[in-house]
Amino acid sequence: MAFEYELIKECKDTGARAGVFHTTHGDIQTPVFMPVGTQATVKTMTPEELKDCNAQIILSNTYHLYLRPGHELVKEAGGLHKFMNWDRPILTDSGGFQVFSLGDLRKIKEEGVEFRSHIDGSKHLFTPESVMEIENALGADIIMAFDECAPYPASYEYVQQSADRTTRWLERCKAAHKREDQALFGIIQGGMYRDLREKSAREITAIDLPGYAVGGLSVGEPAEKMYEMLSYTTPLMPKNKPRYLMGVGAPENLLEGVMLGIDMFDCVLPTRIGRNGTVFTRNGKLVVRNAEYAHDFRPLEDGCDCYACRNFSRAYIRHLLKAGEVLGIRLTTIHNIHFLTHLMQDIRQAILEDRMLEFKENFYQKFQR
Repeated sequence: MAFEYELIKECKDTGARAGVFHTTHGDIQTPVFMPVGTQATVKTMTPEELKDCNAQIILSNTYHLYLRPGHELVKEAGGLHKFMNWDRPILTDSGGFQVFSLGDLRKIKEEGVEFRSHIDGSKHLFTPESVMEIENALGADIIMAFDECAPYPASYEYVQQSADRTTRWLERCKAAHKREDQALFGIIQGGMYRDLREKSAREITAIDLPGYAVGGLSVGEPAEKMYEMLSYTTPLMPKNKPRYLMGVGAPENLLEGVMLGIDMFDCVLPTRIGRNGTVFTRNGKLVVRNAEYAHDFRPLEDGCDCYACRNFSRAYIRHLLKAGEVLGIRLTTIHNIHFLTHLMQDIRQAILEDRMLEFKENFYQKFQR
């Protein structure tokens, strides 16, 4: 399988790109938002509902699937696609972010990372080689290299050592990767230091791979700092390969990320805030749990054609949320995923029609209202 990225159009006023990434399980129109299905499911949603929202690709988590049900069981089932009944592309992250977020439960060394399970406290070791074995067994179309995600804030010396180790681990991942029908992506690190970001970008992209990601952002830093780091990093990434910004999903961050040259995004944000009774709209966030919507019989968003907005009112969805009914969080989640996938479709169309700056101005006029 030859993984190929076609750059269809580049915005003449910004770094925004419209393209197509060809994968084993279908083409991905970029820019794209990828809903997160941590445990081989996007929380509360069926595959059919995801398709109805036009989700082109979803993300699953190596760390969680390794702990349960186990990658060997998924392999026995025929791989993630068959296991979860999803016939479109899948990306698996390496588990690096989850492992490093364990804090005192993990120990980093050159070989890999020793950690204790958050489920039962059992001891495990992730190495670049073992992570490739797990991801090869899971069988996603795109697999991420094992990297070290430095915290924010972190010292220059720590981030330098961390980024250098990430490069060495990528070389080991590439050597251990065994399946030609899976695209291995490398991850650029470097924290909030321009020279380290640029050094990591040069070193990671020097290793020939089908695509590259920017990691270690959206970890607590101000949005302006994230945009600054992207402005240094994306110009050093190949134009003929997809560029993936990990862990970013707020609508304004997606728009700014696209304008800085990013093609792919993922985040748990739309599902997480949906479970808390909050939805995205073109006018900003709407907390439908609030009392002011108890007698509001409009849809979550006027003009939205998602399943929730086509069929139910704010008042009804608020009632479900207040009553603890599962349908309530299903409807808010459906709306949020639909909102982000269609936002990316609209951005793509604006790129193709050479009107990105106009789109940005119109977006912020409404979204900040």
